Amino acid sequence: MIGGLVAMFAGSAWARAALRYGVTVFAILLFLLALRRSGERAGRLSERLETMEKANDVQREMLEAAARRPRDRNELAQRLRDGDF
Repeated sequence: MIGGLVAMFAGSAWARAALRYGVTVFAILLFLLALRRSGERAGRLSERLETMEKANDVQREMLEAAARRPRDRNELAQRLRDGDF
């Protein structure tokens, strides 16, 4: 009984056309969902890159400040006297 209904449905020209359009719509829907997911992934990667750049800038500034620090107490005292600190 079910086999007869499936055969009748598959043999109908209207059913084949509906199936063809349904498969096309389904393929387009899957493509759009994949595109959305790819965009989200790219957005997360971009945000991660920006965060890393900010962290690297802060670390570079800290290293530059450490390179300019006084090496001993005498140099610190001299800088304080000169007003360079």
